[in-house]
Order: sequence, then C-alpha cells, then structure tokens
Amino acid sequence: MNSTPSDPQRKDAPQVDSSPFFEATTKARSHYGRFNLAIVGNTGVGKSSLVNAVFGRDLAKVGKGLPVTSGVHYYHDDSLGIWDFEGFEIGSQLSPAETLRQHLHTVSQRPANEQISVVWYCVLSNADRLTKPDIEMIRELDAAGLPVIVVLTKVNWTRNPVTRNYSAPKNTEEFRDWLENPHVDGQPIHLPIRDVILTSTQDNHGKGEGHGLGDLVAETLKLSPENEKDAFRIAQQLNLQWKREMARPVIVAASAAAAAAAAVPIPVTDAVALAPIQMTMMGRLATIYDLELKTMLSVSTLAQLSAQVTGQALARSFIKLIPVAGSVVNASVASALTAATGEGWLRLCEHVHMGKLDLNRITEVLDDYTPNFLSVIAKLAPKPRLKR
Repeated sequence: MNSTPSDPQRKDAPQVDSSPFFEATTKARSHYGRFNLAIVGNTGVGKSSLVNAVFGRDLAKVGKGLPVTSGVHYYHDDSLGIWDFEGFEIGSQLSPAETLRQHLHTVSQRPANEQISVVWYCVLSNADRLTKPDIEMIRELDAAGLPVIVVLTKVNWTRNPVTRNYSAPKNTEEFRDWLENPHVDGQPIHLPIRDVILTSTQDNHGKGEGHGLGDLVAETLKLSPENEKDAFRIAQQLNLQWKREMARPVIVAASAAAAAAAAVPIPVTDAVALAPIQMTMMGRLATIYDLELKTMLSVSTLAQLSAQVTGQALARSFIKLIPVAGSVVNASVASALTAATGEGWLRLCEHVHMGKLDLNRITEVLDDYTPNFLSVIAKLAPKPRLKR
C-alpha cells in the first residue's frame, strides 16, 4: 500500500484505540436484548428451514444448545433465542396438551431474558384440518399468554404469468379459510390464533428465497412486546429497512457528539480525539446488523480498519481540500466527517450482512467504504429550507 496522507501507517499518526468499538457492541447488545421465539411442530414440518430463511441461522447452530427437558431445546446467541418444541409422541401417558403445559412451566422458571415472546405453530400446508391435539396445544399456549401465529409450511406456490401474483393451491387456501373461521360440523370452535401465514422457504424447484416470509416477519414484529421489537429487528435478516431505520439515529447522534467535541476548533493533529466517538458509532451499527466482527476479523485487520476510517487519518485526508476548514477541525467538519464515516460504515455492514462482501478481502476494498471528498462536502452543504 502506497503511503498517502490517510495512510494509518504514518509514523506521526497516533494509534487508534479500538476498545470503544467493542465496548459499544457490548453495551448495545445489552441494551437491545434478545428476542425469544418458540417454534412448535413435528419433525419434517420445516422448522429448521424456516429459522434459517428468516434469521440466517441453522436451528441447531443458533448458538448454545440447551436440552432443557425431553422434547424441548433452547438455542440462543446474543440477539436471538429459539425454543424448539419437538413433536409429541403417540402413546405417551400424558396428552400433548398436558406435556406442553409442563414444558411451558419449565420455560417460565428460566431467566427473564429467555422468556418466549411469540410462537410459530408450524403445520404442513397440505393438511386438511388441525388435529384435536393441535387445537388443545394452541389453547394451552394462549392460556399461557403467548401470541400464536399458525405458519403453514412448504406451500406449493404458483405464479400468474400475467399479473405476476402468487397463489397457493386450492386445498391450502381452504385450510387457511378454515383456520380463520374454525368449525366442526358447522359449529364454530375456539381457536385462539393471531394470524395464519402461508410460507415456503424455497421455490418449487428447491431454489430461491421462497415466499410469504416477509408477511411472517411483519406479523411477528407486530406481536412482539415493545421492549423486544428492536431485538427482533436485529435478529431477522429479511427486512433491511428496519435496520436502516435503527441505524440512522445512531449516525445523527454521533455526528452531533463530534460537533460538540469540536465546538472549540481542534488542530488536525488532535483530530484523533474524534476517533472514540466514531468507533462507538461503528460498534453500535455493527450490532444493529448483527455482526460479531471481533470473531470475524483478525486483530491486525481491525486495527488497520480503525486507524483508516476514523479520527486524524480522516481529518488529514480532507482538511486541505475543504476551504472552510483551514488548519483546524471545526464543528461542521467534525460532524460532516463523522456522518460520512457512518454512512460508509453502514454500507459496509449491510454488504457483509447480505453476503456481498468477503471479510477476508476487507482491507482490499476498504477505500470503497471510507468517506471521500464528495461525501464529506455533501454533509457540509447547508440543507435547503422548506418554503412556507
């Protein structure tokens, strides 16, 4: 790498302490907490595929697996917990509803950050009706105060070549209609479910991203407790807009903090003072995109990244190009540098999150995500006033 004014290897460039990045991720993970989902369904119904499609995790590899009791496993990492209720065996001395009641009691004894928020009750879409045990178990879940979404899995969708709209097979639509207005022999029955979502995790050829998953995550978010909605937004991987909406205020707050730090203009040589603010911002953004960069990158790569995209290195790159700056970093420049850094880092996190960026090559492409002159100037430009 050629030596440039922004080269973090310059002898006169102070080392950037990356600890604020990791401290920020730890605090952010604690602040956002964990979303806990319960999945009920027999083997073969597609629970693992559903979890992988929505959260980008294998059910048995979410994190630490805890066989709480026979028939129930709890898997978790920082942002997501999965309670996997396995199928109930025929011939057991206890009915499925009684067994489930015992399992729910076991869950209720666990710590607060492991309590279930929403239940996905998974049923194969080609079934005609729920069985009597299914109905009784859904009632048990409702009695425990848990919102239940019935997820019809492995739907064999067809797409209209003219309208491009998807439709499910007639028998699946009839099943959904029955679930929404359940009855036996013409008499309505009590089935306390919040919604019915038709899903597939792949297309009819076993490829692609399936269908109906966006509806599932939207309904899950709607039913989640208010204090766990952000944890769900972080854990899920389908709706990037939710993550962006969480990330923008973080960038705005860091830009304001940088402006306050430079309220009395600081010399370029002291611009490293902005690095902790920018590193904290970057740590929070990484958490929102559910990235554990400490295990994904080497220490040397993280150090290089920290030095190249924060503090004095940035200031050196732009200070001579920004006419209003002179030889110091004032509030406007500090805010603009931090905002541009945040936008670049957001794109990097998003591309890693989407699998578009190989972290093994991050040092080769880092310039693509480091603020450039135009991006900083854009942040410095005064915002147009709205005409009344």
